[in-house]
Amino acid sequence: MAIQPDILASTLRILRDREVDNTFKAIPLLDAVQRAGNVEQANGGQKVDCPTILTEHSNITQLSTGYEAVNLAVRDPLRTATYNWCDFVAPIVLTEKEQLSNKGDRAVIRIAEARLKSVMGMLQREYCKQVVAGTSTVLTELESLNGTTSASGRASGWFDSLAFGSQSATVGGLAKSDFQQSWQNQFLDVSTEISGTSGAAYNPSGADLFRGMTQMMIQTQIYAPEGEVDIILSSPDSYELYKNSLFTQERYTSMAEERNMAGKLGLLFNGAMMYIDPNLPISSVNFNDASAGAQTTGKVSQYFLNSKLFNVYFDKDAYFELGDYERISGYAAMAANIMVRTQITTANLSGHGLLLNGEAS
Repeated sequence: MAIQPDILASTLRILRDREVDNTFKAIPLLDAVQRAGNVEQANGGQKVDCPTILTEHSNITQLSTGYEAVNLAVRDPLRTATYNWCDFVAPIVLTEKEQLSNKGDRAVIRIAEARLKSVMGMLQREYCKQVVAGTSTVLTELESLNGTTSASGRASGWFDSLAFGSQSATVGGLAKSDFQQSWQNQFLDVSTEISGTSGAAYNPSGADLFRGMTQMMIQTQIYAPEGEVDIILSSPDSYELYKNSLFTQERYTSMAEERNMAGKLGLLFNGAMMYIDPNLPISSVNFNDASAGAQTTGKVSQYFLNSKLFNVYFDKDAYFELGDYERISGYAAMAANIMVRTQITTANLSGHGLLLNGEAS
């Protein structure tokens, strides 16, 4: 007798919790945000509203004699960034032939578990692809960090390859130009701002990269309203260049302390964990090359991220929710859907940064 669909679904729901945990561990950004306690579960709604503090509430009055009039001019510092939910689903399918060819409940459960792992791995890769590079053709409603300009115009992500204070795009419904000190990301091009060499022909040294990363850390700390950069996503080549430049100064940390993330190569830079992300670099990024006096193209090599300023939202009824197994009409098979409703949000952009041309060409 074939295993009952409800028993199979119940068993997979137990296994799902482990796979969800593994998914968070496998994605550095999600893991850091979870450790910071910034994973939120919402109860429905058509959009995600994220409160932000972008202006000062009041003015300071110095009391020299004690009789000065207090400046009572105030402003509402709160604004609300609004993001659309990203909803997606992926099925786990078992055919009647597979069940007949693998007699025994345990054999069927092993097949279903393997399919579950496969689906969760697919969701993980597609999630990273969209959040880091913005190139997913499926999860197009999921926010992306990549907002660099291109020949056809600006991408729809958060981070611009424009100088801090000169950005004018819209993120979360708020125009960057309206809040120049809080709703704009830090930006640094190693080629022009460190070496003064044209970005198109630049081949950085480890020392140049180190200086660029140090400047980025300084700028993000100056403007961040809370916390500091604690996660750096790096392209493989940029990671290698940084690692090779350390020599005897190299410092490792035990990944066992990072929620048992065994097998991952991790370096620290100013207390921030640095991770290799296969979705970087992002090539053909337009930016103004001051040394050449013209616009040129470069590569996004690193993202500097402050997890205190990130929130990852899930609908509590669509948090990798596994539905019941049901027979597929017209087919000798049954399927259960994994349903996800999620979105990433930020309460401030000035504590994050984008670094260009930080790898050997």
